[in-house]
Amino acid sequence: MDARVSELFGSGSGHFSGSQGTASNHHKPGNGNGVISKKASSKNKKAKARFARNFKSSNNTPNLPPEAEEGNIEYKLKLINPTQNRFEHLATQMKWRLQEGRGEAVYQIGVEDNGMLVGLSEEDMRASLKTLHRLAEKVGADIAVLREREVDYDSDVPRKIAEVLLRKVPDDQQFLDLRVAVLGNVDSGKSTLLGVLTQGELDNGRGRARLNLFRHLHEIQTGRTSSISFEILGFNSKGEIVNYSESRTAEEICESASKMITFIDLAGHHKYLKTTIFGLTSYCPDFAMLVVSANTGIAGTTREHLGLAMALKVPIFIVISKVDLCTRATVERTVRQLERVLKQPGCNKVPMVVSSTDDAVTAAQQFAQSPNITPIFTLSSVTGESLDLLKVFFNIIPPLSNS
Repeated sequence: MDARVSELFGSGSGHFSGSQGTASNHHKPGNGNGVISKKASSKNKKAKARFARNFKSSNNTPNLPPEAEEGNIEYKLKLINPTQNRFEHLATQMKWRLQEGRGEAVYQIGVEDNGMLVGLSEEDMRASLKTLHRLAEKVGADIAVLREREVDYDSDVPRKIAEVLLRKVPDDQQFLDLRVAVLGNVDSGKSTLLGVLTQGELDNGRGRARLNLFRHLHEIQTGRTSSISFEILGFNSKGEIVNYSESRTAEEICESASKMITFIDLAGHHKYLKTTIFGLTSYCPDFAMLVVSANTGIAGTTREHLGLAMALKVPIFIVISKVDLCTRATVERTVRQLERVLKQPGCNKVPMVVSSTDDAVTAAQQFAQSPNITPIFTLSSVTGESLDLLKVFFNIIPPLSNS
C-alpha cells in the first residue's frame, strides 16, 4: 500500500498489487482481441499518474486527495461550538453529502479541505464528534465511528483523525438497496458462503449452509446451483448485521434494516452459462462477487464469469473461499494467480488483498470511487476466518450513483 495510505489507515498485511498501489479510473474496453487500445491505455496511465500525485510521499505531511465538491465524502478540520447560522449551514451540507451518497456519507474529522491530516487533541475530537451527533440528529441520520487513527507529528500531544459513517434512508425509500451478483466456478463455495452470511451460522464442512438456498431436488442431490436464486443480508443504522439468525422472515429483515444487500446467486456450471448471463443482464447488479476456491484456483468458468462482468462493466471483487482446506502457501499461490490475470492487458485491474479491518474500510471506499481496484478477500465458511472483513466491506460500500 502507498506510504501515505499506510500511514493513515495502517497497512496490516493487506496490500495493493501493481505499480505502487496506483489505481485508474473506470476501465475502458479493449479492441475485442484482449488488447487495450492506445487511447484507452493512455487514459489509464494518466489516471494512474493522478492517483500517484494525490498520494505522493512526504516525510512530514501525509495527505489525502483534496476534498471533492461532489460525492459523499466530507473533510472537517474540527466542529467545535458552531454558531447557530454555522450549525444550519453544516446541516444543509450534511444533507447534500447524504444525497450524493444515496443515503450514506463519510466524514473525515481532523482533515483540512486540501487533504492535509492535521489531527485533533482528545478533547477537540470529543467535542467535534458531539457536534456531528447533533447534526446527524437534526437531519435524521445515524452515525457510527468507523475508526480513529493517531497522526504522528513532532508533538508531545497525541493528535487523532476519525472516520465516521452516516446513514439516512431517503424519504422515498424504505431502505438502501445494493444488488450483488455472485459468480464463480461450480463447487467454488458460492451458495455455502451466502448461506453462512444470510443464516448467521457457519457451515459444517459438508454443505449444510447451502441447503436453505436450493430450490430444486436435483440441486440438493448434486450440491450445484442450476437456477437463479436471491438471498438478502441487512444492516441496521448502526452497522449491525440483520439476517435470519434474528429474524424469521424476509419482511422482518426489511423492516429492521436500513441497508439491504440482495445477493443474486448464479450457476457456476458451464451447462447453465446462459442462465448466468441472463441473471447478469436482467437484474442490473451494482457489483459482482467472484468466488474462487483456494484449492483449485482459476478453473472451469472462472475466466468466463470474470470476462462477462468486465464486458458488462460491473465492478467486481473477489472472494477466495475454502482456505481452511489449504496450506498458506497454496492460498498465496492462488492469490498470485489471480493477480496475474487481473493485471493482464484487456483486464488492467489493480488487485488489493484485504487482511485487516482497516484494509476492508479502505477497499470499500477506493472500490466505490475507482472500480479498477479489485479487492481480494481470503476466507473460510467453515472456520469463519476473515468473514468479518467481508461484512465490514458490505456495510461500508456505498450504492452506485448511477444505479
